[in-house]
Amino acid sequence: MVDHSTIMMNGRCMECGAMELDQYSCYEQFGFPLAWEHQGPELYALHFWLVSCYMIQHPSNYTDAGYDQLVDLFRDAYDNNWDAATILRENRERIQTVGKIANPLSSKERSRSQRSWTRTINDVYIGGEAMAIDNIKKWRDAIRSEL
Repeated sequence: MVDHSTIMMNGRCMECGAMELDQYSCYEQFGFPLAWEHQGPELYALHFWLVSCYMIQHPSNYTDAGYDQLVDLFRDAYDNNWDAATILRENRERIQTVGKIANPLSSKERSRSQRSWTRTINDVYIGGEAMAIDNIKKWRDAIRSEL
């Protein structure tokens, strides 16, 4: 199992800068919309955007090649307005050209650097399930403009 744990320091994620809210790390906050998306197809349709936004803001989870592949897929999917089926197909094809995707080091051993992002998982978590669709789309748009 890949270790996607985040390291919080002084109440903030060391990578994305998200605040600890309700005693939840950014990784734990990420679990909420993952659960919510099983309640409705409209939210589940944004699964790629939810996951990729979170992962782009946590590059220590990936090898350099794995991270670059994710960012390239995100850009192409966004810029070309791909549907989920196209994204999945492209990902399957592209992933074959990348050796190791996940960072093999344990979470505590990884080097991290914080980057300032306009939006983080905090925005989705704070808005709750009722605003999740809008907030994931805003997060997606913000990430694209910041890449």
